[in-house]
Amino acid sequence: MTSADFSTIVPEFLLALFAMGSLVFGVLAGQDKVARTLTWVTVGVYVVFGVWIGFGVPGGETAFGGMFIDDAFARFVKALALFSAAGVLAISVDYMERRGLLRFEFPVLVTLCVIGMMMMVSAGDLMALYMGLELMSLALYVVAALRRDSSKSSEAGLKYFVLGSLASGILLYGASLVYGFAGSTRFEDIITVVVSGHLPVGLLFGMIFMLAGLAFKISAVPFHMWTPDVYEGSPTPVTAFFATAPKVAAMALIARLMFGAFGQVTADWTQVIAVIAILSMLVGAIGGIAQRNIKRLMAYSSITHMGFAMLGLLAADANGVQATLEYMSIYVVMNIGVFAFILSMERDGQPVTDIATMNMFARHQPLKSVALLVLFFSLAGVPPMLGFFAKFVVLKSAIEGGYAWAAVMGVIASVIAAFYYLRIVYYMYFGKEGDLLDTRMPMAQWALMMGSAAVVLLGAFDLMGLDTGAQMAAAALVH
Repeated sequence: MTSADFSTIVPEFLLALFAMGSLVFGVLAGQDKVARTLTWVTVGVYVVFGVWIGFGVPGGETAFGGMFIDDAFARFVKALALFSAAGVLAISVDYMERRGLLRFEFPVLVTLCVIGMMMMVSAGDLMALYMGLELMSLALYVVAALRRDSSKSSEAGLKYFVLGSLASGILLYGASLVYGFAGSTRFEDIITVVVSGHLPVGLLFGMIFMLAGLAFKISAVPFHMWTPDVYEGSPTPVTAFFATAPKVAAMALIARLMFGAFGQVTADWTQVIAVIAILSMLVGAIGGIAQRNIKRLMAYSSITHMGFAMLGLLAADANGVQATLEYMSIYVVMNIGVFAFILSMERDGQPVTDIATMNMFARHQPLKSVALLVLFFSLAGVPPMLGFFAKFVVLKSAIEGGYAWAAVMGVIASVIAAFYYLRIVYYMYFGKEGDLLDTRMPMAQWALMMGSAAVVLLGAFDLMGLDTGAQMAAAALVH
């Protein structure tokens, strides 16, 4: 390793040191004394690193013989993942502390997961890709089962582990096929094998297997089976984390792999992504209609939104990647705001998840209800909320890429999915009188919920610089 290699991975290295130091400190100081402080320190570290990476000068360097790529695309996604993780930890502290779940291991595991994400989006090699993906996944398996006295949480962790291991095996098999036919694990070498525009059958199968393994990580159909059960069984802060940062990293990894290694044969993989995207949008939209548990509903919402995000990739150009990055950024903001409210859903001090408990919530909590209305309208794609523009740019990209039929299916799915978002709004404003939710909401949850609603509402007039950053990131990926 040269000094240039090391300078390229300084953020990841320092975060790894922070994770190991936090682990040692937590063990020596004891659980109860440091868990809260360590969590807030971790939030601060994520914000600092997010600003450093996101607003630093993109170097465009590679390290370790092309295995690690530090370009504008990687920096954009890393900053988004760090800010997402910081937001989730911030809204989680009070919830976990009140239920005896706040252990110092939680921020440590999340940090290890974030390091894996940062490794994933900078991968320029199949081995680096797998190392980052597994570091993220192993930490997620553990946090899913964080509530050790709950059979549902243990079941969620086990289901995620078993199905995740299967997905990793599929991805590894695909990677071995790609390596066997390309003769190299580096993306820049793989793309030279298909430079003529013809993809050998072995590479085609390898690419499809790798796509299948990565589709599991974003809950795309038909690899979505784990999502509702794991979302429901995991502690709610963990569910909020599942729904945000890992989705961003996995979607970015799909873009990195497809354009970095298979960028010369876009016609082969855009067809596969079109099918996955359409199925995800429709299954998520239809499956969510019957859900009464808001965590399961958000699982199906996530499946639908991942389908929409993949539409942007169908254009197979920089504009399409930009649309996907903008969509994922807006998706994260909306989800953090919604989960900030879900974490505060209590009755007599006990958490509740049935959407019917929100009956007439607006009568007693008008400000929170308006914020939630804005967020759900945005998730449904109702103008002039930011979620409408997010869907508009990916649908436009799909049409420009020659996939107008996929865009039409997206519009249909969006109309179907709007039902279960608007049903919650109906309960809040026109539901039956009954036992009300508690009014207590910690400051961090309140601030992030209101902040997310404000961004979703006011950001429609100006994307707050998001489009410029996404444009630079996309241009760095698609040469």
